[in-house]
Amino acid sequence: MGKLFGTDGVRGEANRYPMDAGTAFAVGQAVAHILKKDHTHPRIVIGKDTRISGYMIESALESGLTSMGGHAYLAGVLPTPGIAFVVQSMRADAGIVISASHNPYQDNGIKIFGGSGFKLSDEQEEKIEDLVLGRTLPGLVPQAKDMGQALRLEDVNGRYIVFLKNTFPRDLSIQGMKIVLDTANGATYKVAPETFWELGAKVEVLHNAPNGININADCGSQHTRDLRAKVVESGAAVGLAFDGDGDRLIAVDEKGREISGDQILLICAKMLKEEGRLKNDLLVSTVMSNLGLRVACRKYGFRHHAAKVGDRYVLEDMLRLGSVVGGEDSGHMIFLDHHTTGDGILTALQLLAAMARTGKPLSELAALMDVYPQKLINVDVKSKPDLATVPRIRETIDKAERELGEEGRVLVRYSGTQNMCRVMVEGPSVDVTEKFCREIADVIERTLG
Repeated sequence: MGKLFGTDGVRGEANRYPMDAGTAFAVGQAVAHILKKDHTHPRIVIGKDTRISGYMIESALESGLTSMGGHAYLAGVLPTPGIAFVVQSMRADAGIVISASHNPYQDNGIKIFGGSGFKLSDEQEEKIEDLVLGRTLPGLVPQAKDMGQALRLEDVNGRYIVFLKNTFPRDLSIQGMKIVLDTANGATYKVAPETFWELGAKVEVLHNAPNGININADCGSQHTRDLRAKVVESGAAVGLAFDGDGDRLIAVDEKGREISGDQILLICAKMLKEEGRLKNDLLVSTVMSNLGLRVACRKYGFRHHAAKVGDRYVLEDMLRLGSVVGGEDSGHMIFLDHHTTGDGILTALQLLAAMARTGKPLSELAALMDVYPQKLINVDVKSKPDLATVPRIRETIDKAERELGEEGRVLVRYSGTQNMCRVMVEGPSVDVTEKFCREIADVIERTLG
C-alpha cells in the first residue's frame, strides 16, 4: 500500500483500494481521532455526489467516525462547496465530501475540509495517512459510552441556496433572463435550478436525472455539446455547465460557443477592478492558463500570477499574495470575498452579474480576451518517471520550445489523480500548435504507454 492522499484527497476506482469500505472506515476513524484532541465529540459533516458507490463510502465513513467518538452529520447529495459552506455555517469541526469530481462514475474520492471551510493542509493529511497505514487505529477506539452518533441534516439545500443568492449583487437583476443549465447528473441537480429560478431567471435544465452511473457521462463541464445545441435552439442568453461535484463552471455564450475558464476569470476580474474590489490588482491562475490571459491582464491594468496546477495551489498563492479571485482554465474558480473554495454556481452568478452590470452579451464579454491557439493531449502512461531523465522525451520537448521561441510555450506534466501525462502546447497558429503537441504526445505514448 502506497501513499493515500493525492493532490485532491483520496481518489481511485470504487470498491478497490483505496476507495473501498475498509479504507473509508479507517479514514473516518483517523479524522475523528485527530479532532478529539480539541473536542471530546468532534462534529463532522458528510456530503456526497450522485455516484452509486457514494452510499457504501458514506456508511463506512459514518461508522468510522462514530466508532472513534465523532458525531457524523449526514448532508446527503450536495455540491462540494456546499459542504464547505455548511461546515462553516454550523461551526462543525470538519467536513468530508465523497466525490471524484469530473471523473466517470466508477471512480470516487474523499476530500476533507477543516472547520474553517478550507481543505486540510499537507501536514494534516499526513497525520491521517500515518494512522490509516500504520494500522494503530483498532487500539485507539473508546469505550461504548464514548462513541458518537449519526444525525441527518435537514434543509441544507435551502441554506446553501440562500448563501448563493446573497453573493449576487442586490442592485442587479436576472429577472426574465433565459438560462440553460447542465447539471452533469451530479451534485448540483437540485440546488442549481432552484438558485437561478429564485433569482427570477427562466431556467431550462439538461442532464438532471442522476441514476448513480450517468454522472459526467457525455455531459457537464467536460462535454458541452448538448448544452451548446440547446442554447442556440432555445435562444437562451447563456448556458452554464457544472461538473459532478459542482465546483467547476464552463459557460456557453448566446451563439453556442464554449467560453473557457480563463475567459470567465478575466471577465470577473475586470468587473472587480472597475468596482474597486480587485484586491492588490491581482488575478491568480495556473501555468496551464492561456497566454492570452496574461496579455489581457496587462491590457486592463492588473497583475497576473501563475500558480502550480491544482486548486489547492491556486488558493495557497491567493492567500499568500492577497488576491480575492483566482482559478483554473478547467473552470474551477475561487472568489475569496464569498467562499473558501471553488464553487461553480457561485462563479456562474458572478459571471451573470458582469453581464447584467455591463448590459453586454456573453459573446462580447468573452472577446475581451484573445485566446491563443492551444492544444492539449492526455496520454495514458504506465509509469511516471521524471520527464527530464527520459532522453527521447526531453529532446522532443526541447526541439518544440526552440522552434516556438517567444511565440508559444510547452507544458508537459503528469496528472495528480490519474495515470496520465498532459501535453499542452500554445503557438502562433493551429497547425503549428497541433504539430508540436502531437509529436510530444506520440513520443510519450511510445516510451511510457
